[in-house]
Amino acid sequence: MTRRGLVVLKVGGASVGRIDVGDEPTVVVHGAGPQISQEMERRGLVPQFVHGRRVTTREVLAIVEESFAAVSAAVCAAIGPRAVPLNGAEIGLAARQVPKLGLVGDPLPCAPPAIIGVLAAGLVPVVSPLARGPLNVNADEMASALAVGLGAERISFVTDVAGVYLHGELIESIAADSAESMISNGLFDGGIVPKLLAAAHAAKNGVAADIGVTAVAA
Repeated sequence: MTRRGLVVLKVGGASVGRIDVGDEPTVVVHGAGPQISQEMERRGLVPQFVHGRRVTTREVLAIVEESFAAVSAAVCAAIGPRAVPLNGAEIGLAARQVPKLGLVGDPLPCAPPAIIGVLAAGLVPVVSPLARGPLNVNADEMASALAVGLGAERISFVTDVAGVYLHGELIESIAADSAESMISNGLFDGGIVPKLLAAAHAAKNGVAADIGVTAVAA
């Protein structure tokens, strides 16, 4: 069931200053990619990724948790007094572990009572993308799973770029099936891949999705 007007905003770790929470009920899911990588490098650890997802050992997970806490505080400060920080592992976000990536999970659609309660109070849940375990979950994927589980009307991916570029051109829209096919054929790479896949998943499950100015349609 769609919750009328509910918006999920996914905010990247590099986009904390670009949060615009309006009057609609809103759930914010944040990442911390740059912060995690910087701290890993500071400690002499080399970040490893598989299809945009971070390989996470127990040592890396400790850095992930510290970085999420710091970014959550910054996001809450940017939103103001309506923001309520929520640790995904503590509120029961669900995911299946992906053993080849270590302590990483594939998120499952869910509607945690803690998030619903914060929304009912007219406040803004700010969710760190950890799942029970704890497991590290890609923030784009977690935002999409939450949008589907909560029955959101829309999901927006806030990034440090204007939208999706194809052959160097900024595009206004892309079909979910086309996006998935183009990714399989190597037409997209880097950080846009998990965003496109997450937006396509949301769109196919009835949630309007956009990445910057680019609409991702079912």
